[in-house]
Amino acid sequence: MAKEEVRRLQPEIISEDQDCHAAVKALSDYKPSDSAYAKAALQTASDDLDDAHEKETQAEAAWKAARDRAVKAEWTFHNLILGTKTQVKAQYGADSDEIKSVGLKKKSEYKRPTRQPKTISLPKAA
Repeated sequence: MAKEEVRRLQPEIISEDQDCHAAVKALSDYKPSDSAYAKAALQTASDDLDDAHEKETQAEAAWKAARDRAVKAEWTFHNLILGTKTQVKAQYGADSDEIKSVGLKKKSEYKRPTRQPKTISLPKAA
């Protein structure tokens, strides 16, 4: 039996198992000594596997749809906030306290540009 039954099986292994099941279904005289491995048990396990994969695919699709809705809602909210900041700036002015309250810098808080002195480069002595 398997050692680590908590990790996913590789798709190649599942495909090989399904091929084996199809081959066993074709054996007309298959009668195992342990009834746990009978054709009916194999068919039930195969049906359960198909059902589990189908439900997993549906759940993944639902998760992706929910994620897409959340991303759309995030961007809608973010774009509205950006527009709101612009509106606050237009209504109250670029140097108002209201600008600060919505997370923007006041115009007076920006550093004024300073002149950089020209540097004269001297030729290197050879």
